Amino acid sequence: MRERAKQKVGFGVLLLATLLIVIPVLVIIALIIDKGASAISPEFLFSMPREGMKAGGIYPAIVGTLILVVVSIAFALPIGVLAAIYLNEYARDNWLTRTINLAIINLAGVSSVVYGLFGLSMFVVFLKFGASILSGSLTLGIMTLPVIITTTREALRAVPRSYREVSVSLGATRWQTIRHSVLPFATPGILTGAILSIGRVAGETAPILFTVAAFYLPRLPHSLLDQVMALPYHLYITSTQIPGIAENIRYGTAVVLVGLVLIMNITAAIIRARFRRKR
Repeated sequence: MRERAKQKVGFGVLLLATLLIVIPVLVIIALIIDKGASAISPEFLFSMPREGMKAGGIYPAIVGTLILVVVSIAFALPIGVLAAIYLNEYARDNWLTRTINLAIINLAGVSSVVYGLFGLSMFVVFLKFGASILSGSLTLGIMTLPVIITTTREALRAVPRSYREVSVSLGATRWQTIRHSVLPFATPGILTGAILSIGRVAGETAPILFTVAAFYLPRLPHSLLDQVMALPYHLYITSTQIPGIAENIRYGTAVVLVGLVLIMNITAAIIRARFRRKR
């Protein structure tokens, strides 16, 4: 009886902690939708801004956000996965690898403003990419590398060691073992890191403020060296720098940003679920 009582108390505490997290998030989302739903229309979503962003739509900001997410993930995901494979499967446990692991943990906690300043000095000024999609995407990609590396390493560690031993005993090389016996089972965990990175990249303001975001740009980019508008920066500008703008426009932009992140996360989650079913 005592064990059952302890179990019920434990479940109750866990449920309370979950509710304390979920309920405020639902309230925030409901508030945003309530105040911004009236602004959502085809013109708002698919037209260019006009009159200094006081009229028109946010189409360039939507496209710019999608481009930044795709390019930054395309840069960060392969590098992060390969780095995690090396650290987990090849590297020896010595002072160098321990230093690298400590650096990865520390970089995961660095403020996004610091990454923005790094991107400004490295890509915009030193490499002379200017304020462009390339500069912003590389900065965002570097910012997400610690998350991708950490989640990929955890996914690789979760694969039973017996899978590796059986593969090697059958004559496979180390890379063949990793390719055919480890990575297929670690893929859902790797995609989890990608999902977390997508959410962070899409919602960051400070890094793109220094490296890519334009205040008012009523056209679409033509190359990776062009500037773009982005939803987080657009929301910041319309909320703080443009007087007299309608409240539903600001909240409508927030609704679009939340919806865009949700759609990308759901898409990645569906892909992850398909990999799990195959295995």
